[in-house]
Amino acid sequence: MLFAFSVAPSGGDSPDASVHDAVAAAVRIVRDSGLPHRTDAMFTTIEGDWDECMDVIKRATEAVGEYGTRVSLVLKADIRPGHDGELTGKIERLERALEGEE
Repeated sequence: MLFAFSVAPSGGDSPDASVHDAVAAAVRIVRDSGLPHRTDAMFTTIEGDWDECMDVIKRATEAVGEYGTRVSLVLKADIRPGHDGELTGKIERLERALEGEE
């Protein structure tokens, strides 16, 4: 399963409304989890089973909560039983399609 999520605090003390420290706290939890992951400008995507991914997302959300009075969580999941390696597999298939190989 792939889980893409974005988590951000609001109601914090940062005068420029920057959330990079909060995001860093969340990404640190993702990296420490050992799960396959990718972070881009909008989302962090992790791959694993329900329990391990939801645990990481919960802990990342709680970490971000330290930076504000409330937290926004956006979550999208690709649930495809029996498929592993989709974090890279989906991109590889897309690239082949763009090159006209599929």
